[in-house]
Amino acid sequence: IVLPSTINGLPVTSLAHYAFFGYTTLTSVLLPNSLTNIGDESFVWCSNLRALTVNPTNSFFSSTNGVLFNKDQTTLVRYPGGVSGSYSIPESVTSIGNYAFELCIPLTSVTIPDSVTNIGTVAFYECYNLANVAISTNVTSLGDWAFTSCSSLASFTLPDSVINIGKGVFENCSSLTSVTLGTNVSSIGDQAFYQCTSLASVTIPGSVTNIGSLVFYGCTSLPAIAVDSNNPAYSSLAGVLFNKSQTALIEYPLGGAGTYTIPQSVTSIGNYAFTGRASLTSVTIGTNVTSIGDWAFSGCGLTSITIPNSVTSIGDYAFAYCNSLNSVYFKGNAPSVDLSMFYGEEPTVYYLPGTTGWATFNANSGLNPAVLWNPQAQTSDAGFGVRTNRFGFNITGTSNLVIVVEGCTNLANPIWLPLSTNTLNTFIGTKGTSYFSDSEWTNYPGRFYRLRSQ
Repeated sequence: IVLPSTINGLPVTSLAHYAFFGYTTLTSVLLPNSLTNIGDESFVWCSNLRALTVNPTNSFFSSTNGVLFNKDQTTLVRYPGGVSGSYSIPESVTSIGNYAFELCIPLTSVTIPDSVTNIGTVAFYECYNLANVAISTNVTSLGDWAFTSCSSLASFTLPDSVINIGKGVFENCSSLTSVTLGTNVSSIGDQAFYQCTSLASVTIPGSVTNIGSLVFYGCTSLPAIAVDSNNPAYSSLAGVLFNKSQTALIEYPLGGAGTYTIPQSVTSIGNYAFTGRASLTSVTIGTNVTSIGDWAFSGCGLTSITIPNSVTSIGDYAFAYCNSLNSVYFKGNAPSVDLSMFYGEEPTVYYLPGTTGWATFNANSGLNPAVLWNPQAQTSDAGFGVRTNRFGFNITGTSNLVIVVEGCTNLANPIWLPLSTNTLNTFIGTKGTSYFSDSEWTNYPGRFYRLRSQ
């Protein structure tokens, strides 16, 4: 295509956004001297484009070897999407423009000279075959989604000059196994490593003072998030990311264990802290937690959860899409009604005698009515005590409540083992009852029992 400098006597000064987007048969373009503006993504997805050439008398743009620059070649505007192999950016360039290499699928490696200080938004987005990037030691900023879906990148080292890592910079870089963050990075944007499924290790340096949401979401190979001990704002404990004082839990690693006990120091569980942890089947919430953030446990594999009476605030969609969640036990008063809290499932909600607000909760929650949670081992009725070849007792509580009886032999260092599962489905008035018996009680010098929900 040769673009004219005039149409019907009027000068051609601008290419619209997406002007040639997806023209897969386009191989070359000659831009006129009248052109003063090129819209974002004008030549994206032109998979056979080999050259972008500019009339040499153009005052705003220039080209070298088919690559489009501004006039003085300090900004690389667009690399042709059909050129394969490696490319060394000229040393005159100080900025890689927004969308400059977007969807340049045949590109395999890029050398970024020390003159470059800025890599723009979506600069290398979906360069699927880009395996090597030699980055300038003077780059200070990585724009949002700069390397998103560069699925051949296996490792990446950021120079100490980098201060800001934008949103989603390495999102969906599925081959990325390791990344080294420079010692001057102060900010890591939302979803920076989102769905980097091969990322196995990362250490947040001491310079970082701001970390966004869902930074490591979908990193299924990441067992722990490490933080430099000198960091003034953040810390890690057993691979979990906290604020420095460990009063706020920020993010649980997706490759972490299937069960987790939140430390007693924690008072708030952050937005998205456990989102998508489908392998996480059990969480114990500390008794000092007062707030649970938006989407905090959404998509987890929890089967039941107990909310301590310290919790006064539960965010939107906090337990949404927990498809295995059957039972939620509240030790305090009813939470403020939010129809999104358990969006996508209908667990049975249990409450303790003496707590308040449940009539309003039942009227407005959209769930099945909350029921009384009061299972008790009956120690004074005729069923309690030693019988032939067994020791047993009745368990009484809410009808059809499912209770697991566990036993241990040492309360100082208890190892609780499940002994039986009892459904309270023999009815005495409005209550349910089930009889538990232990035929192995004589095998131990002492035996202790406790009840828990299934």
